Amino acid sequence: MTQTRCPCSSGLTYDECCGPLHRQERTAGTAEQLMRSRFSAFAVGDVEHLLRSWHPSTRPTTLDLDPDVRWYRLDVLATSGGGVFDTAGTVEFEAFHRGPGGRGSMRELSRFVRGDQGWQYVDGDARQN
Repeated sequence: MTQTRCPCSSGLTYDECCGPLHRQERTAGTAEQLMRSRFSAFAVGDVEHLLRSWHPSTRPTTLDLDPDVRWYRLDVLATSGGGVFDTAGTVEFEAFHRGPGGRGSMRELSRFVRGDQGWQYVDGDARQN
């Protein structure tokens, strides 16, 4: 069992938070939970989870993560819908990273839908900071 803090900044350990979603032991109950698991997947390099949680209508065929970029903090700024009884929702967040060019962040308003496959990421409006 991994006792390290989850990269998504929830305050829980990885095995209590995003780890079970990455290992497909459970599914996200809300759009925010899925978004947090996707951030953690970027942080730990779990490309399979990122592709699996991406809606087929917008999912890329492949995804290459930059090994020199380290994602280290997530701030959830706002949510709309995306609850346990909803079929759509948005999550606005800011994700912080370090890399060869120094520190930076990315802010995005992400859109999610829930269907037969559970919550899935559709797309988002992003901007680099």
